[in-house]
Amino acid sequence: MANELPQVATIAGVDSDGSAGAQADLHSFFMRGTYGTLILTAAVAGNSYGIHDSQVMPLSFIDSQFKALGEDLKIRAAKTGMLADAAVIKNVAANLQKYDFGPLVLDPVISTKHGNMLLETEAFETLKTVLIPMADVITPNFYEAEHLTGMKLTDKDAIIKAAEAIHNMGAKNVMLKGRHDSATQTEVSDYVLLDSGKRFWLTGPYYDTERKNGTGDTLSAVITAELGKGTDLEDAIRLAKHFVDTAIAHEIPVGHKFGPINHWANPLVQPKTDPQA
Repeated sequence: MANELPQVATIAGVDSDGSAGAQADLHSFFMRGTYGTLILTAAVAGNSYGIHDSQVMPLSFIDSQFKALGEDLKIRAAKTGMLADAAVIKNVAANLQKYDFGPLVLDPVISTKHGNMLLETEAFETLKTVLIPMADVITPNFYEAEHLTGMKLTDKDAIIKAAEAIHNMGAKNVMLKGRHDSATQTEVSDYVLLDSGKRFWLTGPYYDTERKNGTGDTLSAVITAELGKGTDLEDAIRLAKHFVDTAIAHEIPVGHKFGPINHWANPLVQPKTDPQA
């Protein structure tokens, strides 16, 4: 029967060295036993040394991709990644209202894990006002949470208040990723605020390595894959945290400097079909 296999989508850019963006998402979808699809928003010419060029996709082409998937496949969950500018963000939001792609996981690609801004002011404000209220789950990193809330996250109380502020922006569930850019730290603690009212910390080891490209993409992609299979959200978040920690812990020798994480370090989940589809 058509579309029995759980299908999920990433709405993101591609990175030519394969370490982040849609490639990391698709690796994650595959490893978690879902069929991954892509709506391409941008293309980046990058390698382990850095980003050297980029190209944003035409809005008409993004529309065509949504239409192509919406008319044929059964997308059970979707996530966003790099959305480039305000026009793309508005376009994606309009298409997500037009097509039912299931729960939305928003990876707000606003700044790098070191705090450098990736979105211009108009795009940043558009993401806050247009896309965040549509998110079933949002997964900002430490610095993205600071940018979104205007708060300095100096301690756990501040992190809790920031997660509450982001929840009040409209995102149903928040996973605020802990800071992980200090060689002196031994752990990374993420804070989770669920729409049910449940709140908890997830703590894992800190790995002092330059091979961490694609961590945020992978975390949100694993959550997306699990939601697409019908996994409970809390279980999906816990599994995603473990998946990323395992992928960071087992380095692979790709590139000279800032390399990718190792999706192969996690066991491959065989896909299952749903006879109720």
